[in-house]
Amino acid sequence: MAVSTSFAGAKLEALLLKASASSSSSSSSSTASYLPRPIWTRRVQRGVRCEVTASDAAVQAAQSGSSSNVSALEQLKTSAADRYTKERSSIVVIGLSIHTTPVEMREKLAIPEAEWPRAIGELCGLNHIEEAAVLSTCNRMEIYVVALSQHRGVKEVTEWMSKTSGVPVSELCEHRFLLYNGDATQHLFEVSAGLDSLVLGEGQILAQVKQVVKVGQGVVGFGRNISGLFKHAITVGKRVRTETNIAAGAVSVSSAAVELALMKLPEPSHATARMLVIGAGKMGKLVIKHLVSKGCTKMVVVNRSEERVAAIREELKGVEIIYKPLTEMLTCAAEADVIFTSTASETPLFFKEDVKDLPAVGSETGGLRLFVDISVPRNVGSCVTDVDGAKVYNVDDLKEVVAANKEDRIRKAMEAQSIITEESKQFEAWRDSLETVPTIKKLRAYAERIRVAELDKCLSKMGDDISKKTRRAVDDLSRGIVNKLLHGPMQHLRCDGSDSRTLSETLENMHALNRMFSLETEISVLEQKIRAKVEQAQK
Repeated sequence: MAVSTSFAGAKLEALLLKASASSSSSSSSSTASYLPRPIWTRRVQRGVRCEVTASDAAVQAAQSGSSSNVSALEQLKTSAADRYTKERSSIVVIGLSIHTTPVEMREKLAIPEAEWPRAIGELCGLNHIEEAAVLSTCNRMEIYVVALSQHRGVKEVTEWMSKTSGVPVSELCEHRFLLYNGDATQHLFEVSAGLDSLVLGEGQILAQVKQVVKVGQGVVGFGRNISGLFKHAITVGKRVRTETNIAAGAVSVSSAAVELALMKLPEPSHATARMLVIGAGKMGKLVIKHLVSKGCTKMVVVNRSEERVAAIREELKGVEIIYKPLTEMLTCAAEADVIFTSTASETPLFFKEDVKDLPAVGSETGGLRLFVDISVPRNVGSCVTDVDGAKVYNVDDLKEVVAANKEDRIRKAMEAQSIITEESKQFEAWRDSLETVPTIKKLRAYAERIRVAELDKCLSKMGDDISKKTRRAVDDLSRGIVNKLLHGPMQHLRCDGSDSRTLSETLENMHALNRMFSLETEISVLEQKIRAKVEQAQK
């Protein structure tokens, strides 16, 4: 698809001059970073190549000497115009996650959900960005775009992120990761499936991906490609969790502690059991989070100070977390069915004498007060095991659970990768099938122009005295003939993208029709997009 001479010369000049001025400074920002992959994904990392394009070479030539400025600029125009119209739009993810970026930087880059539509609008206002979406959580900040040019699209988005966050471009480039097309698709599918999470298979991220789609509905810029990508990611996330049950089983001491406690409690009491967490440090916080993920909506947390508990309460909105000081620990224990301990105390917090006088727990929770001690040194004295009505579990009791579940999850993660690979191929096939849409539109427009021209000739020969009924009949006749003639070609330009053979044949048919009817000479879709961007920038 060639760009018309006037457009390549005059209309692109403003954009290309801007590109030539910024190209020399963009090499550092285009350096690809790679997202570290958890070992369980068994994924072979595919690198992102950074190379000098024809247009970049032209810019360098233009800067090398004044005698070659004119020819170099012409070379730049030609190569850029050719690249924009022949290069397929790319899906790109520019991201910073907990795997690559410290929390201090992620905080600056975070975009509140209410601001996502504004961010999408601003991103799509950039010269080379057509569609966009924002996935901003406590663990990641990822921007997904459909870029008319990979190199310039990444550069523009990175500069936008720097401008909105105040983080220098150089620092962003140190921590960001870039993934293109198939790799970007696979990454989002892994994110939605929970394979990229700290806790393998956790479910919160799937809800966050769903929220991206919900917020994006009706937002200009959340277009067909990006919307389709995120909707497919939701399907993948659900399928992985259903077919592999990856969310079940613990992979850490904290999650194992919660799982063990729920396993020992009668299932009907899971929602009503009274939970007490002693210690709000790192381990205690994880226990609280895992309890919440299992459906617990109310618990008491005993800690030396209220500050940490307040921070956890703020993070986990919608959950009733009641703070009590250490001085009220025994009082709280008397009202609890399950007690998790995770403090740094070097001496036990509970002895036999403390526990034997506690009131008995109800039969609905099994008649045993559970002490799940994940502290080292232990917070619950070994003598407590001698108390009737009390059962104590410590870290050693959890090791077997953690090891067994971790091995099981690695196996499930490998199964999940097979699902993700299959779904990625389906999505790419669907996206490939969209390539025929411009040809369908151009072929219909071509046929319609011929129909209208021939209809006018016919009606002029029939004279002015023909009735409206006759005019309508002739018009309907011409439409019917065109529709019947186009039916076969149109059928061969449509496919659902699920059959690679059918898709391959469809694309061959598309190229054949483009050649036969000279549809390539029409203004290309990408050319129209670039033209619109240039005209918008000139307003």
